[in-house]
Amino acid sequence: MSVLRSVVTGVGGYLPETVVTNDDLSKIVDTNDAWIQERTGIRSRHRASEDQAVSDLAVEAAKKALAAAGRSAADVDLIVLATTTPDLTFPATAAIVQRKLGCPVGVAFDVQAVCSGFVYALTVADGFVARGHSKCALVIGAETMTRLMDWTDRGTCVLFGDGAGAVVLEPGEGQGTTADRGLLGFALRCDGTKQDLLYVDGGPSTTGTVGKLRMLGNQVFKHAVINISEAITAAANHAGVTIADIDWFIPHQANQRILHGVAHRLGLDESKVIQTVAHHANTSAASVPLAWAEGVSDGRIKKGDLLLIEAMGGGLTWGACVVRL
Repeated sequence: MSVLRSVVTGVGGYLPETVVTNDDLSKIVDTNDAWIQERTGIRSRHRASEDQAVSDLAVEAAKKALAAAGRSAADVDLIVLATTTPDLTFPATAAIVQRKLGCPVGVAFDVQAVCSGFVYALTVADGFVARGHSKCALVIGAETMTRLMDWTDRGTCVLFGDGAGAVVLEPGEGQGTTADRGLLGFALRCDGTKQDLLYVDGGPSTTGTVGKLRMLGNQVFKHAVINISEAITAAANHAGVTIADIDWFIPHQANQRILHGVAHRLGLDESKVIQTVAHHANTSAASVPLAWAEGVSDGRIKKGDLLLIEAMGGGLTWGACVVRL
């Protein structure tokens, strides 16, 4: 039986030029390289310049994804952008990206699920592409997380960085089997009762300010390993595959210990895990597509590979997708 699938035809990532090492942070907050690496696995992160908005990062990643797909901005009819650090309260940063890229009039909107944003956005875009409503979609995760940091809180300010990643989604014919290219299955979750574990203490309708990121790290870690594992299993079941079938696991790059914990719980070979947290840190919604782009650019991830992506963020939100490239 012929079915329409959402096929990823191009991937791209962008990191700002400025690199901030752990030693750099030790000069402004009570921490050191050994403390950070032991607890997180992070060695450095990138930071956007003062004149760079999140839309600028998104545009650079989108250009690379379009080039990889052999498409141009003129082909794009849908932009779904995941971010928790938008340029403005409104309009959507996706609309700003549409203008900056020079795309024609089409559909453009933001998705806000914090670190899970790209996973959410990919499934939302699938609802357009796999139903024939979009011929060329850009799905972007872009963040300037360093602008939400309280630089006196060593428990959070060392964890985050800035960056953007993007994929191009196009419709492709499949046979309705696990051999099809495209998004094969997903599972999305949210538990709003866990809001106080990870949040920003400001907003336009409460404080009238942007606010700063607050987190109960130990609690987030506990929920991450358990909840992500469940969503991954559900996504694999939805796709009709097993964990053993997965060629590459591309997790949200939050913490090295979480990556190891999830891989161990699922019985995944560590050699199949794409890990970029050491030099990207946690770039929230950008972390999965950034890691994806790195795996493609260095030749590890190839066309036809079966990929498993997952993320967990404030909300608490979490989710997973199975995609054959």
